Amino acid sequence: MTAPVFVVDGAALQEAAPCSVVTVNGPEGRHAVTVRRIRIGEAVAVVDGLGRRAVGEVLSISGKDTLQFAVYSVDVEPLPQPRVTVVQALPKGDRGELAVELLTEVGVDVVVPWSAANCMTQWRPERAERAWQKWHDTSVAAAKQSRRSRFPIVRTLAATTEVASLLASADLAVVLHEDARRPIASVDVPEAGDVVVVVGPEGGLTQDELVAFEGAGAVCVRLGPTVLRTSSAGMAAVAAMLAGSRRWSVSSEPNVALDGSVEG
Repeated sequence: MTAPVFVVDGAALQEAAPCSVVTVNGPEGRHAVTVRRIRIGEAVAVVDGLGRRAVGEVLSISGKDTLQFAVYSVDVEPLPQPRVTVVQALPKGDRGELAVELLTEVGVDVVVPWSAANCMTQWRPERAERAWQKWHDTSVAAAKQSRRSRFPIVRTLAATTEVASLLASADLAVVLHEDARRPIASVDVPEAGDVVVVVGPEGGLTQDELVAFEGAGAVCVRLGPTVLRTSSAGMAAVAAMLAGSRRWSVSSEPNVALDGSVEG
C-alpha cells in the first residue's frame, strides 16, 4: 500500500532533498498524528498540490499536531496530457461534493461549476463563496485519498456564455446528452491539449444551451443505454475517454526526480 499523503506549503518542499528533514504541522500535522495515528518509523508522503512530492520516514512526533520525517526521495509529476476539464452543472444537495470527489479520483485537472438553466440548485451571491469552498475542500480531501501530487483546480461559478467560450478554445469539446446518437467510445482523444466535457443538470440541457455549445464546436455524445445522474456522469465519461489515452496507458510518462533521473 502506498504511503498516506499530507499537504504542506509549497515553500516547505522547495528546499526538500534526499536526507533533509521536513516538518508537517498545523491542521495537516494534527490529522496525521491524531486522526491517522501515524507513528515513528512509518512511511509518509507530502505534496504541495502542484506536482511536487517528498517521500520519507517519520523521525519524531511532538504533541498532537507536529511530526518530522527524513526525506528519501523528491520528485515532480509531469503536467498531464491531455489536460481534462469538466464543466459540472450544479447538482442538488450534497451531490455537488460527490461529483467533485469522483472527478478528482478519476484524475480531472479542472472542475468548473456551471449554473445551467435547469439546475435545481443555484448558488446565490451570498452563498456562492461558501459553496465554492465546499467543492474546493472536497477536491483536496479526495486528491489526498487518491495519492495525487497535482490537485485539481476548482474554478468559480461559470455562466453558459463562459462555458461556450471554454469549449471554443478546447482541442476536444464534448457535451453529454442522453439523446445523442454518437457514442463516447467513438471520440478520438488527442494526445495533448485541452479536453473539455460538459455535464448537464438533472433537468436536462435547454435547446439554447445546446445551440450555444454546438456553435462553439462541441459534439454531443452519449455514455450508453442508461441515464446516469449528473453527479456520476462526469466521472464515467472521463474514465471512458481516458481508458485508451496515454494518461492511462502502461507506458505513461514517469515522474522526474530532482536529480534528473527517472522513476517508474
